[in-house]
Amino acid sequence: MGKTEIIILIYLLVINLTAFIAMFVDKQKAKKHKWRIPEKVLFLFVVLGGGIGGTAAMSLFRHKTKHWYFKIGFPLITIVEIAMAVIICIKFV
Repeated sequence: MGKTEIIILIYLLVINLTAFIAMFVDKQKAKKHKWRIPEKVLFLFVVLGGGIGGTAAMSLFRHKTKHWYFKIGFPLITIVEIAMAVIICIKFV
């Protein structure tokens, strides 16, 4: 495994952990009726590669599951990103 692959894996680990933690924090703030993390920010973490963490947190914490655009959007973005990664790996590796 080369240096580039290690950097990509570290990035994906960090962005997925960030998405997971952001969903957890937003859920805790929702319970306490406090200031929330904007939905755009939660989606941004997922679009930037944090789909697995965001989707896992949504399911685990039962957070944002009543909103169709989260319930469908997070997993759909994740599937597209995984498919793109597989295609890139097949073509260039």
